[in-house]
Amino acid sequence: MPSATRDTDATMVDAPAEEGAVESPAPEEAEEQRVRVLPGSTEEAASFEFENEDHTLGNALRYIIMKNPDVEFCGYSIPHPSEAKMHLRIQTYDKVSVYDVLEKGLNDLSDLCDVVMDKFTIARDEFNAQKASGT
Repeated sequence: MPSATRDTDATMVDAPAEEGAVESPAPEEAEEQRVRVLPGSTEEAASFEFENEDHTLGNALRYIIMKNPDVEFCGYSIPHPSEAKMHLRIQTYDKVSVYDVLEKGLNDLSDLCDVVMDKFTIARDEFNAQKASGT
C-alpha cells in the first residue's frame, strides 16, 4: 500500500554539544592528507599514492626525480581514469632514502615553477609596457 505523504518538510535541529566536548575542525580547516605510502615499500624502493593529481604532476615530478643521480627508477601511473589518483614509484641506489628523494623532487619542482612564474611575469610586464607606449 502506498504511504501517506506530507505536504511540509520536517526541520532537523542539531543536538546540543555535550559540555566539555571538542568540536572537530571544519573541513577547510583540517589538513588533508594527499600523499600516502603504498604497502610493500622499503627505504630504497617505495610507491606513493597522490590524491587528486593526474599526469600534470606525475610527468613533471617523474622528470625532475629522474635527474637525481641517486635514482635508479622513477615512474608514475594513473590506476584508473575515473579516479583522481596518481601512483609514483621510486627506486634508489646505495641505501638512499626514497623519502628524501621525493622531498627533494617536490622542492626542485616547486623552485622550477617559481622561476617560470617570475620569467612569465617579467615578460608580461614588458609586453604591457611596450603596448602602452605604442611601439
